[in-house]
Amino acid sequence: MKPYKQLTYEQRCQIYVLKKRDLTQQAIADAIGVSQAAISREFKRNSGKRGYRYQQAQSMSDERRAGAAKAIKMTPDMIHFIESKLRKKWSPEQISGWLLEEQAVLLSHETLYQHIWSDKAVGGELYCHLRRQGKAYHPRGKSMAGRGHIKNRISIDERPAIVDERGRLGDWEIDLVIGKGHSGALVTIVERETSFTVSKRIHDKSAKTVTAATIALLKPYKEAVHTITADNGKEFAYHEQVTAALNAPVYFADPYSSWQRGLNENTNGLLRQYWPKSTDFKKISANDVTAVIIDLNDRPRKKLGYKTPARLMREHMAAIAA
Repeated sequence: MKPYKQLTYEQRCQIYVLKKRDLTQQAIADAIGVSQAAISREFKRNSGKRGYRYQQAQSMSDERRAGAAKAIKMTPDMIHFIESKLRKKWSPEQISGWLLEEQAVLLSHETLYQHIWSDKAVGGELYCHLRRQGKAYHPRGKSMAGRGHIKNRISIDERPAIVDERGRLGDWEIDLVIGKGHSGALVTIVERETSFTVSKRIHDKSAKTVTAATIALLKPYKEAVHTITADNGKEFAYHEQVTAALNAPVYFADPYSSWQRGLNENTNGLLRQYWPKSTDFKKISANDVTAVIIDLNDRPRKKLGYKTPARLMREHMAAIAA
């Protein structure tokens, strides 16, 4: 018998969608790669009065695990463990999550960030292993959290649940890939269901420039744009203009929650294979960008049954036009 493993949030989203389609427990189990007993246990332990809902199931599971976990202090052994993982490029969130998942140890990532910045204050180098080396972490809910105050900002909490379910085509994530010394950037926008990506080189990341690029990129696919999700950068401050042009609301992720736009983050990582952080985007031609994006969209994806993003978007737009 294999040891029982906790289901992930993504698996719970899949379970919710498959259950809505009236699949059997065995069929659901086969689809997500777990045992039928795991699905049965999931429904028994994490269903509410309104049945099985993925967000509620995740909350119930997290609360149960946190209640069973033992809080631990920053002992020398724990500090040694944490610092060894940081040097392997684990994020504080990953360390905290792994400890809770594998060791039933409760140690918040806020505590880990405090340790890192205390170390930096006395000349330490732990912060160098963070992905965002120069920026201190601000716990969510604090008045300083976020990257600026955006007028009429719509929180991701208000985004329709169907977006998380990935049950339709037309929900997009947007971000920037910044060049060396902030010399130029790419606007990157990726569709969540198909991974279809559009991108445009820009010379500056002002809200005016980013807004114009966003509208230009998505206008050809306007009929396939239902929502857009962005981070809290001030470059997205003119979101109301985007909504007016595309008839699609822009939602903003929680501060320091890049996982809420995980597909966009992963796509940007793929683009960094072509253009590392040392790239000056002002020296990259628009044709070069177009060629790379075409290659990316023509790459078959396992999660799409080895279809390509370009094919799926092309078929969808043709169906809309028919």
